[in-house]
Formats: sequence, C-alpha cells, structure tokens
Amino acid sequence: MANTTYFIGVDVGSGSVRAALVDVKGYVVKTSVKELQTWKPKVDHYEQSSEDVWECCISVLNNVVADVDPASIKGIGFDATCSLVVLDKNCNPISVGNQNNNKQNIIMWMDHRAQNEADFINKTGHEILQYVGGKVSLEMEMPKLLWLKKHMPQKWLEFGHFFDLPDFLTWKATGSFSRSLCSLVCKWNYECSVDGKRGWNTSFLRGIGLDDLAVNNFEKIGNTVLMPGEKCGGLTDEVAKILGLLPGTPVATSIIDAHAGGLGMIGTDGEDIDKNMSTRLSLICGTSTCHMAVNKKAILVKGVWGPYFSAMVPNMWLNEAGQSASGMLLDYIISSHPAGIDLLKKYSTGEVRNHLRELLSKMTTAQGLSDMSLLTKDFHVWPDFHGNRSPLADPTMRGMIVGLSINSSEENLALLYLATLQGLSYGTRHIMEALLLAGYDEFKSLLVCGGITKDPLFVQIQADTVGLPILKPHEKDSVLVGSAILGACASQHFNGVAGAIEKMGGTAEVIQPNHNIKGYHDKKYKVFLKMFQDQLKYKSLMS
Repeated sequence: MANTTYFIGVDVGSGSVRAALVDVKGYVVKTSVKELQTWKPKVDHYEQSSEDVWECCISVLNNVVADVDPASIKGIGFDATCSLVVLDKNCNPISVGNQNNNKQNIIMWMDHRAQNEADFINKTGHEILQYVGGKVSLEMEMPKLLWLKKHMPQKWLEFGHFFDLPDFLTWKATGSFSRSLCSLVCKWNYECSVDGKRGWNTSFLRGIGLDDLAVNNFEKIGNTVLMPGEKCGGLTDEVAKILGLLPGTPVATSIIDAHAGGLGMIGTDGEDIDKNMSTRLSLICGTSTCHMAVNKKAILVKGVWGPYFSAMVPNMWLNEAGQSASGMLLDYIISSHPAGIDLLKKYSTGEVRNHLRELLSKMTTAQGLSDMSLLTKDFHVWPDFHGNRSPLADPTMRGMIVGLSINSSEENLALLYLATLQGLSYGTRHIMEALLLAGYDEFKSLLVCGGITKDPLFVQIQADTVGLPILKPHEKDSVLVGSAILGACASQHFNGVAGAIEKMGGTAEVIQPNHNIKGYHDKKYKVFLKMFQDQLKYKSLMS
C-alpha cells in the first residue's frame, strides 16, 4: 500500500474485536473482525478472557497493517466495553468466578451479579454518587469489586491489578499502567468534580469497605490518570515485532467503546444541521444503546450518569444515559417467537429483519394505512427486559408486552418486532426529557451509529418519535473512527482532539422525521409511561 498517513482504531465490543486502518480524513480504508468467546456460568453472570481478547486484537491488527508501510502508521487508539479485568500480582489472569478457571478473568459490563453490592453502595448516600445520577449501577466497577471481595475473600488477597478493559489494552500494547480519565470517572467513581477536586475519594472507598484499594498509592486501581487521546506510551518492542510495526509507535490513552462512537460522530456534518455539540444527542446502538450528550456546563440529571468532565470531548461535561438491552433485545424477540425460530433456521438475523420489514410494508398497504407505525395501535412494549439503565436507574425493572394473542404467525412476529422498535425509541424520548428537564437547553438533532442502525425502520422511528432529524454518518464505523481519532491525537498530527474531530468527522445522511405521525407517537408514549408506573404498582401490591 502506498506510503501515506494512517491511524489505527481498535474496538473491543461485547461479541467481537475490530480494527480499522483510517486515513487523515476519517475514511476507513480497511477493517478486520474476530469473534470473542463469552462464558455464562450462571444466570446474569457474563465472563470473558483477557488472553482471548488480546489474541483477537493481535489478529485483527495484523490483518489491517498487512502490506502497509510501518512508517505510515502514526498512531493507535483503543476502545472497549467497560468490563472489569482482573490480574494477579504477577500480572497473570486470575479467575473471577467460583469455577476457578483463570482464563475467565473478565466480569463483563452486562454482568448483573453485583445487585446487592450496588444497593449497599447506594444506601451510603455518599455525595460522590451525584455524579452517577444519584445511584451507582451494578454495571459499574465498584459493585463488582465489592462482590469479589465479599464472595471470594481468599482470592481477594491474590488479586494484584484491576483494569477497565480499555486500559488493559493500552497496558498490553505499551507496558504503561496509566488509566484513562474516561474509564475512571465513568465507571469507577473517580472524582472529577465541578469544584475542581480530582482523584480517588478515600472517604467513599472507606465507606463501602474498599479502602484497602488505597494501599501503595492505589497501585491496584491506578495512580497515573491521563486524558483520552493523550499519548500513554509507545508500542513495546515485543508487540511491535509481532505486528510488524515500528517500536515506539504512539498509543493513545483509551476510551470506552460508546464514547468512541460519540467522538467519531460528534463532528459529523449534515446539510442544514446545527453543528453546536450541545444540541446533538449521540446514540451508539449495539448490544445495548448509549445516549451521549455534552455541555459546557456541568448538569446533574437524576437517573443519568455524569456529568463527567472531559470523558469524551475535552473540556466539556458528558452526560451518559442508555438502555441495557437494545440489539440484544431485538435478537431475543425474534429468537424466542415460534415464527422467528423457524425463520432463523433458514436465514441470518439480518435477513430475518429484512423479511419482517417487507411483511410490515405489505400489511400497511393491505390495511390502507398512511404509515407503518399505525399497525401497532393495540400493541405496546416496555423494553427493559434487562433492567432500566436510564432515566429510572432501576435494574429490577422488567419487560412488558400488551397485545399478545394466540398467534404464532410471521405477521404476529412482525408486529412484535415493530412494537419493540417503538418501545426502544420511546426510551430515547424518556431520556431526552430527563436531560431537558435537568437543564439542557435544546436538542436539534440525533446522531446514530452501530449495528441496529442498519435497520432503516429503527432510524426512522427514532426520528418520528422525537420529531427531530437524525444524522447517520456516511462512514459506517463511527466507533472505529473515534478510536482512530485518539491515535491521531497521540501522534500530534492534528491540533488536539478538537482538530481531529473536525478533520475526521466526515459527512452524514440526514433522515427527516415524519411530523404527520408525531401525534400518534405522542399517544403511544403516554401508554409507555403508564406501563412502567403500572409495573411499580404491581411490585408494591406484591411486596
């Protein structure tokens, strides 16, 4: 490949590792993907292997740098899910479960084993919890660390290092034990407050029984904290040799995967769309969906994580909301329905979704309706099958479906699929209303990326539900672009993160809302809100 300037982005998602070769304009030249192994030893327990993750990283990196002049690779950026990596005192993997398989040393973000520990932490009422919407989530790292200490007390003494997965990757690449401010403030209750306080809050750690993490200047959880995109080191000789790259190639301080998607999209240019970052809500839609909003002001939002300073865009405060199950939920809706089971025997999941859209289109025409969404007038879904992340911040919430009948046809599955898409969209509206009520001035557009956005129906319903245009980047791999932007920053090719965002943001397709259907969605949204209120009443009656 001709000598030019490239950056590499590496994205470790829930199910796979991806890498991309990206040029200075944010164009993805080449990609590679490799599937990850996941264990589910118990209900709500999800584990992975850091060795498997790193081997997959090496594999995809080797693929994207093949036939590329090593001197043209100017920087590398990593992003990953906010999963907890545990190593022993010799930096070797050590088991995080009772099965004692040291290969299984990652507690995944979606793991819900630490419910009691999260409840305990929240009952302390510590002031630092205001920066996670008032409640720590069991998806975060402190509840998981407390679970390990409580349930594996002997092994707790053997644990030597705890990493967020993005920081583990930069350590493997460079040997640096530094941590990303993004990972720590978003998932570890690291203090970065409005009044300028920054560091591990020892009173919080003491109050939840984890003050032993402060030993040796917080060696186990990190004492050197860098900004995302800041150079944390260069490729070690060993890693560079494996990859055929130059030793010392700059590696950027990492970022969480959803935040990489937000970073890759936030500078996207759409025709006649306001480019003010604070008027844009970014949706990173994969297994789960993250809703990212930035503001120059620090805004506290009940049930929404943050505000986090400089966690995505330098010198701006980030609020992070989300849905614990979105892509995962849609897959489940299809695979658990009799018609879906039959269809999946013949087609891929993507082909099944295409088939369902075609069915819905035929049903709309047959019934003489002006819009497909009108098909679900009597079909409603509350989508929290895996708990509510935002804005209720209640992991005990469960899914609800109204409109079921004794019907196992493909048409029935199509209606259920459509109602689930709508339920996810009403969840976005619920989050937006919480942000606006707390102090955000106005949202003028939504930005979307991720696997679910390949479904045009999902994107259109999101636009119709909130009555705003949606920007869908022409470059499909926004998360990888975001990681590559970090690599560009580490190389100092651009003038900081802001310069890289502007130059590599690219352009987007603009999907306009159908305002004629807004009134219908307003009615269904009222039903949506009533459903969760009813669920709380049921819980109260049964308690």
